[in-house]
Amino acid sequence: MHQGLAPCEGLLERHAIPAELRQQSWEVGRLVLAPRFRSGPESLKRCLYLTLVHLIDHTDVENLFASCTPVLSRLYRRFGFTVLVRDAGGDGEGSFHLIHGTVPDVLRALAGTPQESEEAEDILELRRAVGALAC
Repeated sequence: MHQGLAPCEGLLERHAIPAELRQQSWEVGRLVLAPRFRSGPESLKRCLYLTLVHLIDHTDVENLFASCTPVLSRLYRRFGFTVLVRDAGGDGEGSFHLIHGTVPDVLRALAGTPQESEEAEDILELRRAVGALAC
């Protein structure tokens, strides 16, 4: 984000989302799976978990945003996101929500196995340690 390319950037401005939520932010776009790999929410959860771990390993990310339909916002709440703005679109743009999640909340919610939960906590502890060293 912060390059003028992410559709959520205009929504963040329009709805006066606080600057601290926009720091180190990424927009979560579309995840596309071939039909033969679409087997339900657990596959989606696993793909999102792996994607987030990769993002954490390669970027400085703290906040995640997306715009989605009200139905999808219910799904993403199970993945650690919260709805910031309901009916975030303007006139004629249809009904969609602006959602937000922090890396710790989303990573913990996406960890689907005890091993992933342990890995998530290790990742978060390492991030805290690196952050403390940077201060």
